[in-house]
Amino acid sequence: MKGQNGKFSWKCSLKGFGIKGRYELWCLARAAGTRHCVLFCDVEETHCRDWNNERREKDEPSYNDRIFEDLVRRFERPDRRNRWDSPLFELWPFKDGIEKSSPAILDLVSYLTKKVDSKTKDIKILQPTIATQSARFSEANSLYEMDKATQEVTSAIVEAQSLAMGGPVTGLSLGPDLPTINISRPVGLPELRRLRKTFIKLTGQSSLSGPPPPSDADSAKRMFIDYLTREI
Repeated sequence: MKGQNGKFSWKCSLKGFGIKGRYELWCLARAAGTRHCVLFCDVEETHCRDWNNERREKDEPSYNDRIFEDLVRRFERPDRRNRWDSPLFELWPFKDGIEKSSPAILDLVSYLTKKVDSKTKDIKILQPTIATQSARFSEANSLYEMDKATQEVTSAIVEAQSLAMGGPVTGLSLGPDLPTINISRPVGLPELRRLRKTFIKLTGQSSLSGPPPPSDADSAKRMFIDYLTREI
């Protein structure tokens, strides 16, 4: 459920009927750093079955019998003691009806729209963590490009130093749009491997709170060359 310009859009999936599904929705809300709540319409199974059959007879959207029975079998009631089911607002449609003025709806709308400040204690804004944060880039592609690009830079430096017979490496270019590499002292392969490993680790860590790592080879090479220039 998301508020937009004073209105609300409702999203629901079939797997959301079980504990696993509600937990996944809670994780999505936490990853987005937003408010989360559960609205439970407490309806007897027989009433649900009658309602579904009536909709089918009127050619309105309805579940077929196989899906309906599967939903009934997998349904698990929300429990406000679970963090993914809290806060929990409950409606009893066949007992109290459903009106815009229903207490549960009013409380829910208040919870979703209430202004939050430093003194607010009854509204909880979920905070994203590394475990729930959505991927901001194609991890497989970025890691592949990063590994390949940094390996090419390392190999080029090793080869250039070999040709220089232990002398300084100046003006080493790996591409027209890349900075040149200048090394005034011998740098062994173990040191280059250590610097490469540290660079990849630091880039991955910074992407959690800053810009994502580069997904193309030239950008990865440019960043690695700049890093080596500072460290060597």
